[in-house]
Amino acid sequence: RRAASLVRGTMRRSSAACITVCLLLTAGWAEAEVVRWNVDGDAREAILMAPARTSPGSKVPVVLSFHGHGDDMDNFQYTNVHRAWPDAVVLYFQGLPSRDGYRGWQVTKGEYQDRDLKLVDTALAWLHARFTIDDDRVYATGFSNGAMFTYLLWAERPAVFAAYGPVAGRLRDAVRPGLPRPLIHVAGMRDMQVAFADQQAAIAIASRVNGVDGKVAPCGRGCTTYGAGSPAPVVAFIHPGGHEYPDGTSERIVTFFHDHPRTH
Repeated sequence: RRAASLVRGTMRRSSAACITVCLLLTAGWAEAEVVRWNVDGDAREAILMAPARTSPGSKVPVVLSFHGHGDDMDNFQYTNVHRAWPDAVVLYFQGLPSRDGYRGWQVTKGEYQDRDLKLVDTALAWLHARFTIDDDRVYATGFSNGAMFTYLLWAERPAVFAAYGPVAGRLRDAVRPGLPRPLIHVAGMRDMQVAFADQQAAIAIASRVNGVDGKVAPCGRGCTTYGAGSPAPVVAFIHPGGHEYPDGTSERIVTFFHDHPRTH
């Protein structure tokens, strides 16, 4: 099943075809621009949301966002991470066809010749050439298959990102992060596509890697923090639904990111 059909709340299907560059004047950001790169012969693209104004000499945070299996960037931009954090540069990436023909992301090192890890490296180099990036505020988030890629980025690019925000994803057996990093994981108790037990296992592994397992504190309804006050806490937000992107998720993730710049 396509991930787009499983996501509710803030997401809406875009009615207009995407063009090379579209300028959308808004209160919070200057433009939505489709950017393209050639990565090992593959045409790759993303929707860029940039802040409307930045102070001279100021550095901007960056959020990289990855849709679910079978979805696309046009739809996933309606998770509205850029609305939740209008001062950040946000990229909504487009996946390439996977083995079943639907768009998706690699979830282990070496899969698809590391096409998506190379995409992230290319995109970050491009962003540094175009913007004054705050290297201590670069983040990754994703839904479902995109969440699994987010976990892979933690394992393979831990020095690049300050924190991670997977939604409805799990850790593959071959993916083992080693460097502690703040993480917020959003999961549905009735998820029938990515088993809730597998997501709980990912949260447990993250807590062990970060050295915060057993250090539990509530942080609101459905919310548990492991290692509150530590440099690399793990926040688990558990909702009663299924395989979906619940209302308020982007705001929750952005708040966590905002509170956790890279410290080492």
